[in-house]
Amino acid sequence: MSTVVRLATASRTAPKLALLGTGVVGSAFVARYQRLQDRALPLPALAWLANSRALHACEGAAQQALDNARLATAGNDAVPPWAEGEALRAGDIVVDATASDSVADRHAEWLSRGVHVVTANKLGIGGALARAQAIGRARTESGARYGDAATVGAGLPLLRSLRALVAGGDRIHRVEGVLSGSLAWLFNHYDGMRAFSGFVRQARQGGYTEPDPRLDLSGEDVRRKLLILARAAGLPLQSEDVRVDSLVPADLAALPLSDLDSALVHLDAPLAARFKDAYRNGARLRFLGRFDAERASVGLQALPLDHPLCGGGGTDNRVAIYSDRYPEQPLVVQGPGAGAEVTAAALLDDVLAISGRA
Repeated sequence: MSTVVRLATASRTAPKLALLGTGVVGSAFVARYQRLQDRALPLPALAWLANSRALHACEGAAQQALDNARLATAGNDAVPPWAEGEALRAGDIVVDATASDSVADRHAEWLSRGVHVVTANKLGIGGALARAQAIGRARTESGARYGDAATVGAGLPLLRSLRALVAGGDRIHRVEGVLSGSLAWLFNHYDGMRAFSGFVRQARQGGYTEPDPRLDLSGEDVRRKLLILARAAGLPLQSEDVRVDSLVPADLAALPLSDLDSALVHLDAPLAARFKDAYRNGARLRFLGRFDAERASVGLQALPLDHPLCGGGGTDNRVAIYSDRYPEQPLVVQGPGAGAEVTAAALLDDVLAISGRA
């Protein structure tokens, strides 16, 4: 029997809020939502939340609905539970705290119906260019808002800064930055004396990387974030326009996850050699995404110590924006760019901004 809760479609005047995704970010979203509610911030009512297995009405008990959804087993419905979002109406807000391609594919449709979308899912505007353009058209034509601050930098004012510069007539000359919290942590800690594979294991155990750290080391996540920034700057880049130099050798990439841990040693010699070369030249290794009007790339770079991206620590993102008004000394945005708490805060910032204008 399906676990989907069928929702009433009676007329209502107040907009409602729906959450898709009950993982670490979705859970942090519910916890912060309840704290902000206790402080009487003007949040819309959280009507329901869903994951790939179940949908639950909140009915004033968001934490209980979250617990139920996380414990649910998969139903037999051909249609995923979150597709109950068809009940969303103009003025409602749907929050996408997933990493799902199929959920991202609904963003333009929801916007076209006047439903506001708030998202941490990079696949909407950081995936296929056609999808990103469809999202842009839908929000323009309907007037619905698209809150995407959580897609890059977990709410750091990166997208807002880029868009403000463009709106003010600035041309963006170049953007480059440390866009991955996990890779920032790795290269802030790697000292060339201890094996790089040991730092990867430590990062995985500390929750800084995905359970399969190859997803971080491949640079694909950075590619998506770079596409989002480039498109915000007015460059309609395709995914294939970004050259990605993965840190994962082909033999390691082909292994099943169960065999990965013992094979991480294949990372050690190449990274030790690159560290040694950088150190000898008075430089530091940083994993960067970079674009200008002619090219875009993702990969490991050796930067001089006085480079604006050599600072920072921990999982900090650090991004330099060069434009007409910042041609030599860039605008640098730095801060925690990863983590469930800051991502959830960015999502709720967008929800509050939208609901405050409703």
